[in-house]
Amino acid sequence: MGSGTGLSTRPWADRADEVVGVEASPEMRDQAEAATAAENVRFVHAYAQATGLPDGAADIVTCSQALHWMEPEPTLAEAARILRPGGIFAAYDYDWPPIVHWEVEAAFADMLRLAWVERSHDPTRMRYAKEGHLDRIKASGHFRYAREIVFHSRERGTAERIVGMAFSLGPLTVMLDTGTTEEEIGLAALRETARRVLGEREVDIYLGYRVRLGVR
Repeated sequence: MGSGTGLSTRPWADRADEVVGVEASPEMRDQAEAATAAENVRFVHAYAQATGLPDGAADIVTCSQALHWMEPEPTLAEAARILRPGGIFAAYDYDWPPIVHWEVEAAFADMLRLAWVERSHDPTRMRYAKEGHLDRIKASGHFRYAREIVFHSRERGTAERIVGMAFSLGPLTVMLDTGTTEEEIGLAALRETARRVLGEREVDIYLGYRVRLGVR
């Protein structure tokens, strides 16, 4: 659900007989289709609360970095409808900032804070706090069991990789495209701090993931 450009959809190609990405944006869906070669992956134009998929069609329904934009009640009801008994609904999000060095993390956190202040008047900002996902899954009445699980990933990267992670945040790129400067949202300070602290070194970078699970 909310498959966007397919980044969270394509990894399932080697793990499932059929993978369906549900995306309401035609532009994002076009990008996803253009970037996907696997024959068992397809994308449909639909909203998360009305996928058009048959009852009990799925073993797993995932929602990557997107549930906070969706109306909880109809979205969870739809996820439960298309899941087979015993199927899993998994909404997962990553924690910012990435773990690399305290000074870099502090600069990243400042950037997030400045970006949030800059967007405080924006009606498209996050609609439902991620911290409430698990409670909403439990309260929906559609799942027999629900819990949160925390994972992490590790990769090697440089200062430029840290800055690239910042650019992966959709709202940030929108703000830059609409005239906000890198200095105003702390991106310039993050770049300077990362380069000063890390230099040209390649270091371990950790990202934390919070997965909220519901068992149908």
